[in-house]
Amino acid sequence: MNPSRIFILRPVATTLLMVAIMVVGLMAYLQLPLSALPEVAYPTIQVQTFYPGASPEVVTSAITAPLEKQFGQMPGLNQMSSTSSAGASVITLQFNLSLAIDVAEQEVQAAISAADNLLPQDLPAPPIYAKVNPADAPVLALGITSKVMPLTEVQDMADTRIAQKISQLKGVGVVSISGGQRPAVRVIVNARALAAYGLNLDDLRTTISVANQNGPKGTLDGPSLAYTINTNDQIRSADEYGNIIIAYRNGSPVRLRDVATLAAGAENTKLGGWMNGTPALILNVQRQPGANVVDVVNRIQALLPTIRSSLPQGVDVAVLTDRTTTIRASIRDVELEMALAVILVVLVIYVFLRNVPATLIPSLSVPLSLIGTFAVMYLANFSLNNLSLMALTIATGFVVDDAIVMIENIARYIERGEPPLQAALKGAGQIGFTIISLTVSLIAVLIPLLFMQDVVGRLFREFAVTLAVTILISALVSLTLVPMMCANLLKHQPEKKHEQESWFTRTVEWYGHRLTWVLDHQRLTLWVAVGTLVVTAALYVVIPKGFFPDQDTGLIQGVSQAGEGVSYAEMAQRQQELAQAILKDPDVGSLSSFIGVDGNNVTLNSGRFLINLKPRDSRSMTATQVIRRLRDETANVSGITLYMQPVQDLTLDNTISRTQYNFTLESADATELSNWTPKLVSLLRQQPELSDVVQQPGRQRPGPAGHHRSRQRRAARNQRRNGGQRALRCVRTENRLHHFHAVQSISGDPGGGSRALPDY
Repeated sequence: MNPSRIFILRPVATTLLMVAIMVVGLMAYLQLPLSALPEVAYPTIQVQTFYPGASPEVVTSAITAPLEKQFGQMPGLNQMSSTSSAGASVITLQFNLSLAIDVAEQEVQAAISAADNLLPQDLPAPPIYAKVNPADAPVLALGITSKVMPLTEVQDMADTRIAQKISQLKGVGVVSISGGQRPAVRVIVNARALAAYGLNLDDLRTTISVANQNGPKGTLDGPSLAYTINTNDQIRSADEYGNIIIAYRNGSPVRLRDVATLAAGAENTKLGGWMNGTPALILNVQRQPGANVVDVVNRIQALLPTIRSSLPQGVDVAVLTDRTTTIRASIRDVELEMALAVILVVLVIYVFLRNVPATLIPSLSVPLSLIGTFAVMYLANFSLNNLSLMALTIATGFVVDDAIVMIENIARYIERGEPPLQAALKGAGQIGFTIISLTVSLIAVLIPLLFMQDVVGRLFREFAVTLAVTILISALVSLTLVPMMCANLLKHQPEKKHEQESWFTRTVEWYGHRLTWVLDHQRLTLWVAVGTLVVTAALYVVIPKGFFPDQDTGLIQGVSQAGEGVSYAEMAQRQQELAQAILKDPDVGSLSSFIGVDGNNVTLNSGRFLINLKPRDSRSMTATQVIRRLRDETANVSGITLYMQPVQDLTLDNTISRTQYNFTLESADATELSNWTPKLVSLLRQQPELSDVVQQPGRQRPGPAGHHRSRQRRAARNQRRNGGQRALRCVRTENRLHHFHAVQSISGDPGGGSRALPDY
């Protein structure tokens, strides 16, 4: 049986088939999205609840605990982590990879509805959720400033004209405004004056809320006309609030301005954001888990001109951070490397075959196989990323093997004097099964990658499938196009004597002499092979291991931490001092920072930084080296510490940490936990492999009597980064407790060295 016969005898149909593969592949290539890596993110949803004025203990017991009880019953929940601070509760839910993000969203909505009657009735707003991983850095950060308008007015425009429009775009997870200055009227009560009139704060609150309602006014219905009363009695300015009558004393009205001072200002004066050193609103855009980064940013960039045109003059919108800059550059570099690989393969084929028609035939199989693979990638919802393009680059050397084997076997019969058509039929019939067996054996090597589970399997599945498809298409081309072209292009050429004495012949003779020497020293050759195996095994043990290498994306994420009890004004001053120290670094291009308790930051004594480095060609150091230098430069700022990490394209954690590795201690006895935690922290700080070992404050979380919780949480990052360091690992399983749960968290960054950490 000759599978190539029908294609050899029908050259026009074979040519049209190959042209169709080429056209479909090119069309698919134009539609493929760009990405740094395959999408392997866990479905993650963040739930935020704000309860202004409540202490962390009240937030924990009244909001976090009831919600966790409902969330813990959801099927497919993989991890749950929560943070309760003064006035805010943030719960992060991470689901199994097998669960779609939309299905997880429905489960979360149902759980929030079930917990509604367990939450405080005076919540200003119900819990809100977003399909976003809080540990993932923003894909785009915008800085909104104005030199002519106060930030309270800019905040209103940013919320209604910018954030809402961007939120409607496909793939956008959440749009948050940091450093927000939402407009409000602040009522500063004179307690003595209020008491003199026999009033209290609750009377004031009730009166203000009732007075500022825009309700129905009724209708006037006459004999011939009916009229609906339409007037807006909402109060919008501080002067109008001052006219509210709160009571009558001695026949005279007591107005709000008689007992309080009113001023227009910000709803929350303890929120601040800066673009470099300029006060600004920082609009952070985070993608949904699984959404393509480049596609999301492209949609936003296309919308920005429309947004800018709708804003009044004097309001500036600047792009501070764009995560896709390095992604696009890396994809361009890989595409260039793939093109160079194709050119080198063609040159090598010509050097060894020394025949233009014989070189042309396998050279066509390379682009055909690669371009045809794009069509399958499009159908499989793959993207052009570093791993899939790496698979195509590697396949460049594989796809020519089948074609060369086919050409050599057909050329053998042509050199014997047989007609090209008969030589093609005979040679293809003999070598067809060999090509099929070669293809199957190459694909068999990829089977373990295809069946890998969890994140690693998702990460390398695109690589394995892309490489396997390319090999399959190359086999198809070798069984169809290659023998057909051999029958029409190859001709018998008599051998020339001087060609046998070329450098190629001398190279073969040189190799033959060396091979003879090796065969004459078989014992030595065997010992070299054994020694190579031993050295390989030893190097495998010694070489540092990790899940994924550190990336230099040009972005650094920082968390600033001041002492407990620091005021907002002092925290803002220290935050700006850190910013000035960072901006002095020659490799830093710009930065954005914010402080205050909101959905992104949960404590007043901490802040966030997003540092943009200059392009890699314009700076002398990598991101990791810049971090080490910035640590020294920011150490001079007293009263505050900055913890920095390079932003990575692959994020598996669902919580933002000040350091790379987290270690969690837990015990049912809070006293015992408090005794042992400082001892462990002291020992860890003595280890040369670790730096920035910090202890997060513990907590006691009350739970309903008789209620048992047994959820498994990941409290450590098992990724070993920075060559030579060992990761501090821990898998946390929540104890089954009746009443109290005590937790202490310790985190740290690797500081150097390769010595294994001791066991405690």
